[in-house]
Amino acid sequence: MEKEKTFTAGIEYLWAETIDIWNHGLMGVDIGRIVIALLIFAAFMVLRGLFSKYVLYKLHAYTETTETKVDDHIVDALIPPIKFIPIVLGVYFASQYSGLDDAAGAVFGQFMRSMIVFTIFWGLYRSIIPFSKNFKNLEKLLTPIMVQWLFKAIRILIFLFGLAVILEIWGIQVAPLLAGLGLFGAAVALGAQDIFKNLIAGLTIIAEKRFHPGEWIKVEGVVEGTVEDIGMRSTQIRRFDKAPVHVPNAQLSDCAVTNFSRMTHRRIYWLIGVEYKTTIDQLKIVRDEIEKYVLGNEDFDSPENVST
Repeated sequence: MEKEKTFTAGIEYLWAETIDIWNHGLMGVDIGRIVIALLIFAAFMVLRGLFSKYVLYKLHAYTETTETKVDDHIVDALIPPIKFIPIVLGVYFASQYSGLDDAAGAVFGQFMRSMIVFTIFWGLYRSIIPFSKNFKNLEKLLTPIMVQWLFKAIRILIFLFGLAVILEIWGIQVAPLLAGLGLFGAAVALGAQDIFKNLIAGLTIIAEKRFHPGEWIKVEGVVEGTVEDIGMRSTQIRRFDKAPVHVPNAQLSDCAVTNFSRMTHRRIYWLIGVEYKTTIDQLKIVRDEIEKYVLGNEDFDSPENVST
């Protein structure tokens, strides 16, 4: 009898512990609510898949029927942030059903606001580059590479603003933080002199319009080839053997750069071989025929224009 009572007491104890764990499984939330909250989140993940498969697919198919390609690029850029919205909604409704206490609810509220800010600024960040394709008139006023740099700077500002808003949500004041990082920034600036030097040199190259992507340039003793991209730190040049060369902008700014693509005239050296037995009269005939051909061909400029 005593063994039976002991066994029964053990079963009752295990059952009581199971009920207690079920009711206070995690942060005071019973496991039943946690399971249902997970099911709610899973339902939003299914909704996200259906939304992506049907709504976003049809939207993308519709933009492909339009004449302009700008809307296609904008939709492609905004699809990842839009697909992230059901995740935010799933996390929100799951947390609301779970019934968190006040302390956990306050922290989770900050987390939710951070997710919303992240989604908004993520969409803005991704849409800047396709949106910049509408500014063709701005490329006439500035250079295309300068417009490209301008929108890269805008993307960096959007990232920094988004980060500042998220930090403010978590109670981190940005202004004192920046002031506290002043000394650290000065130390970094001293160690990053070459980076800033190349950045300023790149701006100088673009402002002076020394060369553009696609042009053939030569820097004596450094490189000769076709410019592919003018970056913030270095310029990528493709040599004629198809090898890419990354040259620091400061080196291109300080050295003499020959831009062959902007030549007004191009000198051609011809080597014409004749036999030793060629007479003077025959040489005169060869000379006169070549001169006649050159002067009568529109592909060659006249000596008067070349001399001026």
